[in-house]
Amino acid sequence: MDIAVIGTGFIGRTLGKGLAEAGHNVTFGSRHPDHDDIASDSPATVASVGQALESAEVVILALPGSAVGELASEHEHALATKVVIDATNRTDRPVANSRDVLPAGARYARAFNTLGGENIANPVFDEGLADMFFSSEEADRSTIETVIEGVGLRPIYVGPNEEDLIDSLFRLWIALAVKQGRGRRLALRLLEH
Repeated sequence: MDIAVIGTGFIGRTLGKGLAEAGHNVTFGSRHPDHDDIASDSPATVASVGQALESAEVVILALPGSAVGELASEHEHALATKVVIDATNRTDRPVANSRDVLPAGARYARAFNTLGGENIANPVFDEGLADMFFSSEEADRSTIETVIEGVGLRPIYVGPNEEDLIDSLFRLWIALAVKQGRGRRLALRLLEH
């Protein structure tokens, strides 16, 4: 699968390198592609944001939530028909996700925002794999599951248009891991009988 990861910070780097190691064709979109060594030690490549978006089937937004509006404005046409996985968190706003600033035609999914990056880099716990709860349209469900499995997490689908529910899981993770001081090596898991 051709995946563009927009954002070269800890989450973007972790997701992109993990997906590239799993065999996906990953391109990091960078504002400074000639000076960005984000893809070193991995099969991923680095290009300008526009070039990365151009060939991607799936776009993962892993940049600061406050920067998504500008990105969407500059690259509206490129995003309008893509599967866009929103991994951002706008912690300064009542709504943490960035759906409202993306083009209306973007095929929106919400994932990768409910765990610290440490758990995405190493999703294995004594009890098994960490779960990644996500929301997307049913038509894009298998695509998102493939991406989530590509970094070693267990995908748990909660349905379409459930980004508010996923955002609640983000707030729960913050409350437990950060506010209660349990530590960032904490994940949520669905248990079924």
